[in-house]
Amino acid sequence: MKIYGDTKSGNCYKVQLVCSLLNIDHEWIDVDILAGGTKSDDFLKKNPNGKIPLLELYEGETLAESNAIINYLAGGSALYPEGGLAQARVLQWQFFEQYSHEPYIAVARFINKYLGLPEEKVDEYASKQAGGHKALQVMEQQLGKTPYIAGENVTTADISLYAYTHVAHEGGFALEAYPAVLAWLDRVASLSNFKGME
Repeated sequence: MKIYGDTKSGNCYKVQLVCSLLNIDHEWIDVDILAGGTKSDDFLKKNPNGKIPLLELYEGETLAESNAIINYLAGGSALYPEGGLAQARVLQWQFFEQYSHEPYIAVARFINKYLGLPEEKVDEYASKQAGGHKALQVMEQQLGKTPYIAGENVTTADISLYAYTHVAHEGGFALEAYPAVLAWLDRVASLSNFKGME
């Protein structure tokens, strides 16, 4: 299988991390977003939405959206538990990641790390801080009760939220106020076959 992505992207890192944890053999194809790599005709044939990561299976089938990809790759493993409620809890936290976490923490990181916090983006950057801290507070509350975000065991929900939380400081979010989140970051980083972001 082929995975199209950018190693600096948190959404792409989710896929790399799952492949590492589960020893999934794949070919990684670097795509430079800033150079328009997702806008080429060839790429748009594979994903009309023009986004990475993108999984291309042996038969030429493709699958987009990072959380869909990692749930597919983790199917049948402990990272994606069986049972309707268990899977729904994973999805609950993945929807939280996409709608309440990533739009603030990842966007602030992009403005600061990739764009260099230009003057015309300062207000947008500042506007992301409250929403990011609200998401971190929700995580802190949950991780004060359970060792992993969806319960007692590590799942793809943890991978989804780890990707941008562990680099949240690059978006201006100091994590010292969130001890349960920090302890969880250490638990994820100590998993067997863990791979750090490049």
